[in-house]
Amino acid sequence: MDSRRIGTIVSADLTVPEAGPLRDFYTDVIGWTVEEWDMEGYSDYFLKTADGADYVGGICHRRGANAPLPPVWLVYINVADVAVSAERCTALGGKVLVHNDQFAVIEDPAGSILAITHVDS
Repeated sequence: MDSRRIGTIVSADLTVPEAGPLRDFYTDVIGWTVEEWDMEGYSDYFLKTADGADYVGGICHRRGANAPLPPVWLVYINVADVAVSAERCTALGGKVLVHNDQFAVIEDPAGSILAITHVDS
């Protein structure tokens, strides 16, 4: 991934039990191109613009670190520090649904869900 400023959308990923059929669905509907990402035993998929120049998101299998993720298009926002932002979330009345080394999925007090991550700028 390329560098992102704090507060920008880094990705929008979909995590489902079987990623292959939805990869094909979205490439046909939207025109995205796909790059496989080896997950040691199966592949998840990077989604790119039709010309393959820009990364736009991913479709992932609901396995490993992704096992607890809901089957929704999950937007990832770049934050300075995932742990600090997760702590602030709970302090302000939100919930941390998933938290690992790479990202956290949070729910705001209104029930909306998004993911936070850190990408070096």
